[in-house]
Amino acid sequence: MEDYRRIADRIAADIAAGRLRPGQQLPPQRVFARRRRIAASTAERVYGELARRGLVVGEVGRGTFVRAAPAPPGGRALTEEAGAAPVNLELNYPVAPGQEDLLAPALAPLLRPGALAEALRPAAADGSAEARAAVAGLLAVPGWRPDPGQVLFTGSARQAIAAALVSLVPAGGRVGVEELTYPLVKDIAVRLGRTLVPLATDAFGVRPDAVAAAHRSAPLAALYLQPTLHNPTSVSMSGERREQIAELIRQLRLPVVEDRIWSFLRPALPLAAHAPELVHVVDGLSKRVAPGLTAGFLVVPPGRGAAVADAVRSGGWSAGRFALEAAVRWVEDGTVARLVAAKRADAVRRQALVRAELAGFAVRADPRACYAWWELPAPWRADAFAAAARERGVAVTPGSAFAVDPRRSPGAVRVGGGSVSVAELRGALRVLVAVARGVGGG
Repeated sequence: MEDYRRIADRIAADIAAGRLRPGQQLPPQRVFARRRRIAASTAERVYGELARRGLVVGEVGRGTFVRAAPAPPGGRALTEEAGAAPVNLELNYPVAPGQEDLLAPALAPLLRPGALAEALRPAAADGSAEARAAVAGLLAVPGWRPDPGQVLFTGSARQAIAAALVSLVPAGGRVGVEELTYPLVKDIAVRLGRTLVPLATDAFGVRPDAVAAAHRSAPLAALYLQPTLHNPTSVSMSGERREQIAELIRQLRLPVVEDRIWSFLRPALPLAAHAPELVHVVDGLSKRVAPGLTAGFLVVPPGRGAAVADAVRSGGWSAGRFALEAAVRWVEDGTVARLVAAKRADAVRRQALVRAELAGFAVRADPRACYAWWELPAPWRADAFAAAARERGVAVTPGSAFAVDPRRSPGAVRVGGGSVSVAELRGALRVLVAVARGVGGG
């Protein structure tokens, strides 16, 4: 029997030579198998290999298509680090008016020669007592306040995710995640040699039956979940669903990495409040403050501090003292609270603009989120739409960037609205509407 990789190589050569054009649909797998006189299982592996290489994208209910634009090196889909367009709605960092003026005063004392030398050294994973207390207060919500003794620090929230997963999941182990997830978690899993298992979701978040079924199929080592303002859909778990998930993970003894990076826009009781012995909370400063000077936070269950701290050290993911010192000052002088209040109000205004400009389209978004999930009208496919929008000067993120299973990519795009001016956002949305209503979306 011919090896599926050789068949995939020939299809890849056809794509490179232009014999298969961007946006062209491949035949259904059963038709492909019949034409090539191969088993249906071999055809499935061929399509899976092409998707892994970033050459094709499968869209649910529509089929498999040659990507409308070449994938970046390593098959990575577009992410927040993608190249800039004139109006970049891939970027997802909210900016409050005048935030530079708010941030500057706390930095001045750290720039004095004696203080600067100390501040430029790396920090220990457990930071300082002052930093732990400040962050515990920052992360607290009604009904939950983390123990400062369980707070650890990394250079960024994504490093906190990596450290938590390394400490919980052995190489080759399985991590259950929502079927659409934060793109950099996909990247982290590849780099760390962990396997992501997509879990079905509904309007209330990840489904408990999907978690249980995946664990029965082959044991999961951990879950990575975004219960509050899920990226990209902005869905937040209901209180009842959080309790159901907490009960299930207790039954299964299944640890969770809970990503709360967007929770400052929509405070909610974390999963950690329901199952503190199993849930590792990840948060950080990049969204609350700014991406250029940030720190990641980890609230770990009792008894897990040493293992996670070891992972932080071995991964080289330690926070810088400068960032931690700045964070403490910003928390204690009220700067972070003022920024959060401004960003919450700004997000509400921008979502109202998105709803007005995209009226009549299938758009899903929490009114407090900084992004919207646009389910595109037929005949548009996500990658083709993103490519057409980029040609018109607007960058959006196609659903393939978030799909854990590359063969099941949604016909939707994420529109980030927090990193550009309101005028730029309004103009960009009008361009996107014009593209959506144009001809040639198939």
